[in-house]
Amino acid sequence: MGIKSVCAGIMLLFLLGGCGGEVTYRPSAQVMVASWYGKDFHGRPTASGEIFNMYDYTAAHKTLPFGSRLKIINPKNGRSVVVRVNDRGPFVPGRDIDLSYAAARKIGIISEGTARVYVQYLGRDPVYVKEVKYSVTEGPFTIQVASFKELENAYRLKRILEYSYRNVYIQKRWIRGERFYRVRIGRFYEIERARAVAKKLASEGYEVIIMSYEEIL
Repeated sequence: MGIKSVCAGIMLLFLLGGCGGEVTYRPSAQVMVASWYGKDFHGRPTASGEIFNMYDYTAAHKTLPFGSRLKIINPKNGRSVVVRVNDRGPFVPGRDIDLSYAAARKIGIISEGTARVYVQYLGRDPVYVKEVKYSVTEGPFTIQVASFKELENAYRLKRILEYSYRNVYIQKRWIRGERFYRVRIGRFYEIERARAVAKKLASEGYEVIIMSYEEIL
């Protein structure tokens, strides 16, 4: 799903009304199911490379580019919060967006765990758009998306990328006595093909490097 279709799908109009303090909305598109995450991921890297802070107003979404700003509205109480997408998820069937603990608390869904919410797209911070970097000029090529010291973090990003990309793999490498787990995508014989995939990843907000595939051997 492209950014234009996603953004169009989450624009909404709403009217205040009803009884008992509830808010009646007239959405122009589908409602999202929101969940939240907190201390189990606090201090760990997000898919964008940022460190997750459960007290920041952030969110995880499967496809929206990093840096997308969203207004999340709880129709039960009318509370709203503006979040910034910096992670991927949720990966539980039936859930569409994962809010940070702080964001979920502000709109009052902590006790429920999940809730139906309305989402309004507010634009995107352009600083999240990255440039493709190159370390080689001759193929075959591969694309490195990230490098981690912890295998768990590498597996999490691999799982995330596999929702949109094929041939995602992890390569273990020792550098100056330290072990790193590199998350990479594909084997490309033509630089144009590698560049096309890398540009898509970079536009989403990943800091990618086109490297020699032979380095993984």
